[in-house]
Amino acid sequence: MEMNGEERIAAPRQLVWDALNDPEILRACIPGCQELEKISDTELAAVVKVKIGPVSATFKGEVTLENINAPESYTIAGEGKGGIAGFAKGGADVKLVEDGAETMLSYVVNAQVGGKLAQLGSRLIDSSSKKLAGQFFTKFNEVVSEKAAEV
Repeated sequence: MEMNGEERIAAPRQLVWDALNDPEILRACIPGCQELEKISDTELAAVVKVKIGPVSATFKGEVTLENINAPESYTIAGEGKGGIAGFAKGGADVKLVEDGAETMLSYVVNAQVGGKLAQLGSRLIDSSSKKLAGQFFTKFNEVVSEKAAEV
C-alpha cells in the first residue's frame, strides 16, 4: 500500500525539522503511541497500540532514520511485531520545503502488513492507515504551529 500527502505548517523549516527528530513530540503525535525511546541519532524503539477493524494489537518495534539531508528530508523506516495480530512494516519519505515563513511537509508512505491483520482486507487496511497518517500529521501540525507561535 502506498499513500501520500502534504501539510502546510505555520513554522520555519528548521523548527519543523527539529520536531520531526524530537521523540517527545513524535510520541505525542503518533496515534496509540505508548513508548518512544531514542536509542541513537538514527534509531528509536517504539510501542504502539492500534485498532484496525476488529483487531486491536500492540506493536513493538524499531524505527530507523535514513537518507538524512538536514533540514530538507529523510526516510523513516520501521517494523513492528504485534504478536498473534501479525506484523507491520514500512517507511515514509518526508520532505520539507520552505514557503516564506511556513513549511510544506510532503510525505510518501509505503506499508505492508502480515498475519491476522492481512486477512482484514486491503480496503480496511488502506482506510485505517490513511486515517492514522492523517491523525498524526494533523496533530504534528498543531503541535509545531503552536511551538512556532510561542517563539
